[in-house]
Amino acid sequence: MAGTKEIKSHIASVQETRKITNAMYLISSTKLRKARADLDHTRPYFKALRGEIKRIFRTADRIDSHYFFADDDHDHLEGACACLVITADKGLAGAYNQNAIREAQRLKEEFPEMQFFVVGEYGRHFFAQHRIPIEQSFLYTAQNPTMQRAREISALLLGGFDTGKFNQIFVVYTDMENAMSFRAQSTRLLPFHRKFFADTTDAPVDSPFEFVPNVRAVLDNMVQSYVSGFIYSALIDSFCCEQNARMTAMDSANQNAEKLLGELTLQYNRVRQAAITQEITEISAGAKAQRQQRKER
Repeated sequence: MAGTKEIKSHIASVQETRKITNAMYLISSTKLRKARADLDHTRPYFKALRGEIKRIFRTADRIDSHYFFADDDHDHLEGACACLVITADKGLAGAYNQNAIREAQRLKEEFPEMQFFVVGEYGRHFFAQHRIPIEQSFLYTAQNPTMQRAREISALLLGGFDTGKFNQIFVVYTDMENAMSFRAQSTRLLPFHRKFFADTTDAPVDSPFEFVPNVRAVLDNMVQSYVSGFIYSALIDSFCCEQNARMTAMDSANQNAEKLLGELTLQYNRVRQAAITQEITEISAGAKAQRQQRKER
């Protein structure tokens, strides 16, 4: 059985670890609140942008754009695809990174010619370790998602799509369904289905607009902004899920530390009590032996 010195050292080590996990929990909670606020501030703009795209489809009967399927029922294209995989730069976030990687692998099986664009050091290390080629890795984007970084990623993906390097763009990210649960999912970003922007309301048909230089140019410009907004939303959403997963992991670690400290304290008290009892027994035995010697004399 371990002595009191070893147990005290173990208790001190657990206490130091608990300080670290508690600090990580507080930092993640602060980052989560800030990221949610940033997302709430930007959503109205992109919601309005989607509404304007709907207005274009209401007012213009026929629009030819390579950002949309020619047939709404067509859902699968052959050829090279691009996939933006959003992971974290760090671990200690439960199954957050593994779920995103697993979804990317599932998508790779469905589209063998998939080309990966990776956000986050975890994803980059995973693909490098498994010798899966990636087109580009975006450094520091996972920990600092901004609109500017989203535009840079969007410009790169749209450039490949416009030149025909790949004919589909997918995004693998983690969606926070509510405050307690989240899941990794994949979404085809381009091309869109026209029915994705279909207006299901009973709003009256708008009067004809004048599009300069033409309706296709206006629509293509708005779609590019919408794609940037979607990528930014996916980055923020994944970042929120990462912090939420890390909070859950650190909270579990804190609870385990408390439980372990309780067990170690109980063990320490037992060992200490046993040592005290042993000392009392030895003193009593010594005193008894001395009394016996005095009687014999």
